[in-house]
Amino acid sequence: MTDASRPPVRPMSPRRLVAFLTHTLAARQPGQVLRVAIDGAPPADPGALADTLLDPLRAAGRPALRVPAAGFLRPASLRWERGRTDPDSLYEDWLDLGALRREVLAPLAPGSNGAYLPALWDPLLDRSARQRRTPAPPGAVVVVDGSFLLGCGLPFDLTVHLHLSPAALRRRLPPDLRWTEPAYARYEAEASPASIADIVVGVDDPRHPALIRAAPGPVDWT
Repeated sequence: MTDASRPPVRPMSPRRLVAFLTHTLAARQPGQVLRVAIDGAPPADPGALADTLLDPLRAAGRPALRVPAAGFLRPASLRWERGRTDPDSLYEDWLDLGALRREVLAPLAPGSNGAYLPALWDPLLDRSARQRRTPAPPGAVVVVDGSFLLGCGLPFDLTVHLHLSPAALRRRLPPDLRWTEPAYARYEAEASPASIADIVVGVDDPRHPALIRAAPGPVDWT
């Protein structure tokens, strides 16, 4: 897309953002499970947005389920093999992509049995989450939220990236997480999530999000 044809950034309130995403997701693949990624660094709080979408999606007639990617982290012995604050390890080793694909996304694909695992590992207790497979209702919207979800081959049906500028990321990272900044810089450089996501939302100021890219299809701005 050329700069001349690129849609302008559209500022909106958090309420309108939720309404826009609800309308977009509810209209996709009616009657089929929709696998959605909400991707962003922790200061962008993708989990909060995922939570906020559940009730509106249900009110719009789509069963809605949230699967935090944090439930698919590797055991601490593997995550911290190179130290607890190694940014390359955070980017490369913490999230078990194979497990997320095998236990959630593949079972929810068309023609599969639809029974997914809500979580595999409890990172706080550092042990199995002891969850049972759960059948997703027909037409469910399953929202997976977390970091580093794009550009790694995970088979999502629609992707949302919550974009932070480097300055905003640096400003909003708490002191105990400043060591993670190089991992997110590397993600931006190597995966370029803002260029491959279906929907991109700027969240430098969470009180005033801005729609940078909208997925193709009808748009309801109300």
